[in-house]
Amino acid sequence: EGFGYPPLEALAMGTPVITSNAICLPEIVGDAALLVDPLSPEAIADAMQTVLTDTVIGDRLRDAGRIQCARYTWRDHAAHLRRFYREAAD
Repeated sequence: EGFGYPPLEALAMGTPVITSNAICLPEIVGDAALLVDPLSPEAIADAMQTVLTDTVIGDRLRDAGRIQCARYTWRDHAAHLRRFYREAAD
């Protein structure tokens, strides 16, 4: 999946996000998503129930999501890639 683009795209659309508490995803989504153990069906189901029934949490996640995804721009991404390729070439 790479980097965490699907959760960022969902955040940008104002969708409450539930994602894994593993790899880079907690850093990518910050406090704008509910983090769950990806190997726990119960944790995933509980998070889904929360997002579907708790409007306060849903609204908070939507607001935080738009703020969080604004931290990642294509311009910044291109600059990081450019630096990476320059360092690799050196």
